[in-house]
Amino acid sequence: MKSSLTKLCWPVLKFFETGIEWANYKKSHRVELNVLGSLFIILSFGAAWAALASGGLGGFIPVVVFFGLGVVAVIVGTLGSSCAVSKIWGTK
Repeated sequence: MKSSLTKLCWPVLKFFETGIEWANYKKSHRVELNVLGSLFIILSFGAAWAALASGGLGGFIPVVVFFGLGVVAVIVGTLGSSCAVSKIWGTK
């Protein structure tokens, strides 16, 4: 299952997969990335509700940005290697 999801999400993962092992990787970085991604997705739902309540189309720009960031974070946090997680955090 994980290999098929990795193939499906490879366009996102290829930007973060370098193949170089980072020395400063910790398992907590992966957990924090998944929590941060989930919070961004929840924030996008709240922004969508506020945009619908206000009736303006410009309110959907934050929805797209927050949802996109959240999905990328969850994909890298769940399917990415330790290299990808370290690269997204910028730890060297």
